[in-house]
This record gives sequence, C-alpha cells and structure tokens, in this order.
Amino acid sequence: MPRFSVIVPVYKVQAYVSECLDSVLSQSYPDLELIAVDDRSPDACGELIDAYAARDPRVKAVHLAENQGLGRARNAGMALATGDYLVFLDSDDTLTPDALLAIADRLKETGEPDVLVYDYARTYWTGRVERDKVAAQLSEAGPAPFRLEDRPGLLRVIMVAWNKAYRRDFVEKNGFRFPPGYYEDTPWTYPALMAAESIATLDQVCVHYRQRRQGNILGTVSRRHFDIFDQYDRVFAFLDERPELNRWRPVLFRRMVDHFSTVFTKRDRLPRGSRAEFLRRARAVCRRHHVAGGPAPLRSRLRQGLVRFGLHRTYRLLQLAMAGRRRTRKACRTLARALRAALLQAHYRVQLRLPVRADRAVFAAYWNRGHACNPGALEEAVRTFAPQVRTAWIARPEDQDTIPAGPRRLRPGTFAYWTALARSRYLVNNVNFDRRLKKRPGQVFVQTQHGTPLKHMGLDLQEHPAAAGDMDFEELLRGVDKWDYVLSANRHTTLTWERVYPGRYTTLEYGYPRNDVFQRATSADVARVRAALGIPEGTVAVLYAPTHRDHQRTQRPVLDLERVAARLGPRFVILARAHYGHTGPFADGPGIIDVSGHPSVESLCLASDALLTDYSSIMFDYANLDRPIVVHTEDREAYEAVRGTYFDLRSCPPGAVARTEDELIDIFATGHWRGSRSAQLRTAFRERFCPYDDGLAAERVVRHVVLGQSAGLPAFVPLTERHPVPSAVPGRIQLATVPQPSSPLPVTESH
Repeated sequence: MPRFSVIVPVYKVQAYVSECLDSVLSQSYPDLELIAVDDRSPDACGELIDAYAARDPRVKAVHLAENQGLGRARNAGMALATGDYLVFLDSDDTLTPDALLAIADRLKETGEPDVLVYDYARTYWTGRVERDKVAAQLSEAGPAPFRLEDRPGLLRVIMVAWNKAYRRDFVEKNGFRFPPGYYEDTPWTYPALMAAESIATLDQVCVHYRQRRQGNILGTVSRRHFDIFDQYDRVFAFLDERPELNRWRPVLFRRMVDHFSTVFTKRDRLPRGSRAEFLRRARAVCRRHHVAGGPAPLRSRLRQGLVRFGLHRTYRLLQLAMAGRRRTRKACRTLARALRAALLQAHYRVQLRLPVRADRAVFAAYWNRGHACNPGALEEAVRTFAPQVRTAWIARPEDQDTIPAGPRRLRPGTFAYWTALARSRYLVNNVNFDRRLKKRPGQVFVQTQHGTPLKHMGLDLQEHPAAAGDMDFEELLRGVDKWDYVLSANRHTTLTWERVYPGRYTTLEYGYPRNDVFQRATSADVARVRAALGIPEGTVAVLYAPTHRDHQRTQRPVLDLERVAARLGPRFVILARAHYGHTGPFADGPGIIDVSGHPSVESLCLASDALLTDYSSIMFDYANLDRPIVVHTEDREAYEAVRGTYFDLRSCPPGAVARTEDELIDIFATGHWRGSRSAQLRTAFRERFCPYDDGLAAERVVRHVVLGQSAGLPAFVPLTERHPVPSAVPGRIQLATVPQPSSPLPVTESH
C-alpha cells in the first residue's frame, strides 16, 4: 500500500498536464500512486495520461464517460485510492521538488495526524512567484498535532483541498465527498478541518498554484457562481448533523458572508444584470443560517450588513464611493510625491551654487544596498589615511544597519542626500549615482567597479540584447563621462574597461580595495566569522556563489544543493550565497546555510575553505586567498550564447572544472578539489589576474586621489611574498573514493 495517493482531475489542460504529472513522478519520495482522472476532456488530455500510465506503473488513468466536474472527478479518484494519505493536485498546478518527502517527514514527526496543512505559492505567467500572504498561520512552533480550536487562524488560509494531506481512513470514516458545482472545496475543507481530531502544519511551499493568463474557472463569467449558496447550505447541514461543532457557526457565518461579498464585488464572475439576484439569494441564505457572533471590524460589519439585508443599490453606491476615495487618495499621494520631488530638485539646484566642500566624501555601492565592496573598503581607508575628510554613506532604509560607526548615514532621495551629491568633493561608487547627478568642476568621481569581467559588459552588451534588456547605452556613456578614475585589479580588466566604457578617465591599476582584507585578516578573524555563521567545528565550508543568469526569468540554483550536501556528507557544509539580483529564499536543508543576506561577501570568503562557482567574478577575488576553487559549467553554452564571455574559462580555470552535478560531487569525493593539479591551475590563474591585490590597494587609491601623492606609493608585494590568512580546515582531510553518485550513501569518509 503506497504512502500517498495523489489524485489529479484532468480537464482541458493539455498544455499543462505533463508538467503537473512530471512534478509528481519526479518526487524524491517515490512511495506513491498517481490517479489521473480524465473528466471527459475534449482535448488530448486523455491520451497524455494514458501514455504516462503505460510508462510508469504508479500511474492509474481513469476515464469518465461524461464530464462531471472537478468535485466528482476527485471522487472517482478517491474510489480507487489505496494510499495512507490523500493528496489532491489540480492538473495545471505542480508539486515543488521534494514536497512529498517534506510532507512524509512532517506526518511522521507529528504522529500521523488526520490533516496536514502545507503552504503554496502563486506562479504567474510573467514568471513572478508569490508565497501565500498568511503563511505565518502555518508556523510549526508549538505543540503538534492539535485541533482546530487550538489554532483557529487556520481558517484564514485559503479554503481549498489541494494544500492539505488527508488520512484516508479519516476521510472514509466521515464519509467526505466532493459535491458538484463551483466552490466544491468549501463543503469539503471546512468539515474536514472541524471534524479532524488531529491537525498539523508544514511551513513549506509544496504546491505551485498556476495563475493562468486566461482559463481560470473562478475567473470566468458564469451563473454557476450561484453554486456558492448550495455549497454553504451543505456546510451548515454538516453542522446540523454534528451539534458538538456548533461553536463554529458564528465563525463560518462571517466567513460565508465575506465569501459572498468577494464573489459579488469581483467583476469577472457574475453575468451582467445578475448582481441584484445574487444579493437577494445571499440575503436568503444569510437569514437561513444567521447566528449571533463575536465582534468584527467595522468594515466587515458594514459589508456583512449590506449582504445580509440585500441592499444591492446601497452596496453599489458604497463601492463607487470607496473607489472614488481610493482614486482621490492615489491622486493626492501622486501630487505629494511630485511636489516633494520638485522641492528636492529645487534644493539641489540651490546647493549646486554653493562651494564644493573639499573635506567631504560621499560613498555608495550596488544601487544603495549598503556598506560593501570596493567603496566600503575605500571609505574605511579614507578615515584611516585622510582623517581630515568627513565621509558619508548612502544606503536604503533597510540597509542602514550595515553602515559602521564613522560615516554619516544618508538615505536616497532626502534633502541631505542631494546636499551631499552637490557639495562633496569626492564621489565614490561601484555603479553610477542617480542619473540626475550634475558633476561639478572640482568634484572627483572614483568608479571602483565590482569585479574582474568574465561576462560581457558595457557597450559589448549591444550584441546581447537578452542580457542588455532595456539598457540605455547613451545614458550609460553619459554616466561614464562623469568618471575621473576607474579602478582595475589586472591588465585584462584595464583593457576591457577602457574599451567597453570609453571615456577620459584615468585607470588606476592598484588592485581592488575590497580584497585587502584577505591579506590582513587573521586566523582569529576567520574563527569568529565561522562561529557567527554557525559552521560546525571541523567541517569543510564550501562557499557556493553562482552568478545571475540573463536567460532565466526566475533565478534558481542550477545545482540541487540538497542532493549535493547529502552526497558530500557531514564533513562538508555549503554556504549558499545568491547573486544580489536574486530575491526570495535561495537554498535550505541539512548541510546548507543560506548566507544570501550576509552583508559582507568578503567575510564569507574568509569563513570558507573552498569556493564553488560558475561564471561569477568572485573567483578572481577568491583566488587572492590561494584556496581551492571549483567551477561548475553545466549550462556554459546557454550562458555564453546569451551573455558572452571574454575568454573560455575552461582554457585557464582557477581549479577543477565540473561539467555536471555528478562530476562536481566526484571532484569533492576524490579530493581533486584540493589536489596538486588544482593548485597548479590556481597558481597560473593568480599570476594572470591577481598581480595587484596585495592588501595595499585602498591605501594607494586614497594617497593618490585624496592626498595627491602620485609618487612614492606602496610598492606591489609579489605573489610569492604574500601570506593570505589560511583556511580553517583542520589539517589535510583525507577523502576516500566511494560508490558512484547514484548511491544513497555519502561520498566522503574521514580516515
């Protein structure tokens, strides 16, 4: 008997059903049966599910003689189910990877509850993914399992069948079945939650709920939306049969009235001319099931009163009045923003007429994300070597806490911000400042950049429109014309910048200031960062830092990090660092620490024992630590076609190169990641790309630009005489070759 019966009703989704079924059959937890019910679909859905059934014995294809609707199609699937738990999935939605494994683990952990509620995310045709806004209700904190009265907030979670797993004998004992018609989930979900003796939650997205551009049933104008009244009659009929559940009547009544109100106000549901009838029917149902309840917010009480009394015209007038109020507020906010912007620009124009302050420097990095990168290192160096200069740092409100003590804190778009841009002598950034910046005579703009270029940049992106997006190249060159100095870490970088960012600036081949810390940090610093990150003592920390992929609308890890971590075993921990353009959770699981939110990538480099990357410029910086680097190039052809690279990384890699995930695992399993060949490759790479990063770059820049000392700058320290802080790996770990990556056993053993 399988653990899960996954029931998928299928109707007119031939474009999506394969993705749905694949998401089930590819689950890492294989103990399942998939029951696909063809609800007499007029397209190719029936043929598609038959093909799956022929390929995989876990698939049962069911064909109904006539179209019966979503609810009855689910019932047909339940009649054939043999699994311990029932899981429902709509045929245009998908299970997330490892969803069933997480569900199985949580069921076991919470003692086989009657119902397990898990989270979902809406996935839009634009590529946007949005997690449910009430996900906090699924917190796993507190005792579990529990009953609904212990966590009544669960009723705020979307009332659908497909975000829950139901114990099959619980369903059969209570005789639960789906009714016909629209809103069939309502008389299933409420009774199931109220009748359950034990409920648990799983705070993990297990379903991707597809938001189709067109074709969503509930987004279709139809009289079948009147089915909602029969569905709530069924809910209250269930309560009539279970007097011990009467305490839920007030709550359900309020939920019902709110649901009626939602359907009534949605423009894409009720046919023209049927709204008055809908409200009359709603009034009748409300009178039939009315029960006194507890306090509710004023807006909810008003809406409920209008529905209960069937005040169609009043409701419509209030809707129009509220819409007018919203438009007025929006117009007022727009006007207020316009007035403030005008005042700020007037203030800026006044400040531009005042003298430039020779003792002021303003810094920013990564579009005002916080104190970081080359500008961050230079800001600290200015306070050290030119203390007469007062520094200020621009950061968004949410990044203000990254600014250390010393510089003045500025927020973008404030009067102080525009004053600093107008009157500071030194302007330092690793991207451009606000395009409205007017660089004045006497001001000095230091463009630090933020890495050695492997991927195409600047004007070269004209040949790569997918990567360039909506880049305005004329605006780009107007920004370049404001630069006075550009920093470079090697000759390759110098030649590239001067070609793709043509301008009259001076290139300073002094090294990148952000890499100075690699030569100056101590073993105590490394130990402190590792402890703060929670890296277990004695483990090998691998920093995984992939780059942004222009050919992917939604940025996801190319590697299955959970699988890699499981294969490497407990002697390794992966520090997963998303590109700064990535939003949302990046990676999680045993042996993985998501460090995407850490403010300092340099600290993460210090804490790690090896770097795992793909085409990110971090490899050039990390090479200064003289620690192992492994490059994963599985999607190289796609990346190079869309973005372009300045050289073939395989011809001069900084270490071992893995073309596949299994090769990557093998590189770490056999010890090649830190073998003699990898060391030879890294040495050649450092000679080419790390000639100036000797720990003195920031001092050189400050002495040259701020103090005017073009001669007598610190001499470059040869690579052979540098002593970067060593890795924290306790001695040389010996790794044994073990079974191939397909084996469920770890691939590392300590001798």
